[in-house]
Amino acid sequence: MNIKSNLNRTFSPSNNIRNIVRELEPYKPILPFEILSQQLGRSISEIIKLDANENLYGPSPLVSDVLSKLDFPHIYPDPENQTLRQFLSQYTEVPYENLFAGAGADEIIDLVIRLFIDPGDSIVDCQPTFGMYSFDGAVNGAQVLIVERTLDFGLDTEKLIEVISKNNPKILFIASPNNPDGNMITKEQLRVLLNLPIVVILDEAYVEFAGLENSYIKWVPENSNLIVLRTFSKWAGLAGLRVGYGAFPTEIIEELWKIKQPYNVSVAATAAAVASLKDSKNLLDIVSLIVAERERMYTLFADMNFLRPYPSWGNFILCEVQSMSASDLLAKLRSEGILVRYFDTDRLSNHIRISVGMPRHTDLLTDILNDINGSI
Repeated sequence: MNIKSNLNRTFSPSNNIRNIVRELEPYKPILPFEILSQQLGRSISEIIKLDANENLYGPSPLVSDVLSKLDFPHIYPDPENQTLRQFLSQYTEVPYENLFAGAGADEIIDLVIRLFIDPGDSIVDCQPTFGMYSFDGAVNGAQVLIVERTLDFGLDTEKLIEVISKNNPKILFIASPNNPDGNMITKEQLRVLLNLPIVVILDEAYVEFAGLENSYIKWVPENSNLIVLRTFSKWAGLAGLRVGYGAFPTEIIEELWKIKQPYNVSVAATAAAVASLKDSKNLLDIVSLIVAERERMYTLFADMNFLRPYPSWGNFILCEVQSMSASDLLAKLRSEGILVRYFDTDRLSNHIRISVGMPRHTDLLTDILNDINGSI
């Protein structure tokens, strides 16, 4: 029998790509310094990068030291991240057994969705918010149920109760502080949501800027449907090394271990994270500087006729742009080497988000904004 005659000679491998992927809108990440330098025709030192909520103070000095002295970069990392989890337990006051580390919180978001979701199952996303929740949901074949936030970007608890009761979704994503506006969930709201038949995933990527006393990570061991995620990208300045973690109820984390990649956190990321935790006091002092600068920025923006800033608990401020288009403002700032985030969506059609940098960054930014303000 001629097997070849029975094969489709016009076969194209791309025909086997999942339809879900074909229909997916790609996530739009922020570009790094070296690419921006080429695009803007400016040296890296001439660029003020306020578009990705990065910590422009950078990591602890201990990080550079440990990275220069890695003993075994040629050996696979600990698959259970035991040393890192021990230090995380001290930092969070959450039992070691309830902690899980990942290559950034992004990896853990994807893992959690894969843990719970079969194709066609539902997740709830409170938009506008961090885009990876709906992105990873779509990649994994979930139906994404969107519950719009209120006019001040708070949670619409009544609508959430209605949607969850009607559709029986499996997981609910909430960022607190929320990105891009910096709003926080309240204790009362969280208690209400935890009483619903759904797994609540609380993303606390920016919680250090809100004050660790406002974290709910210690609630996890006592609540079987609460997961809290954190990251080293923001407060510890390790965005480029990709290391995050989460606190999970016992019965969930036991299943999560089964599906993780065996060596998901590199030896470099692990060493940097442990060094950061050893130097957490100094890093949190820098967080205090960023919080003070956030409040100064808010006051400066509020005095400008064409910006309406929203109060924020993060290391960024969302502003509605008035009397001109946000895209024009973005272009003007970009021409000066200052990068901010512009959201071209219906809800945020004329808004920009500005990350908090150092005082000198704020001074340069406000000089340009004042010139623009005076010309309107």
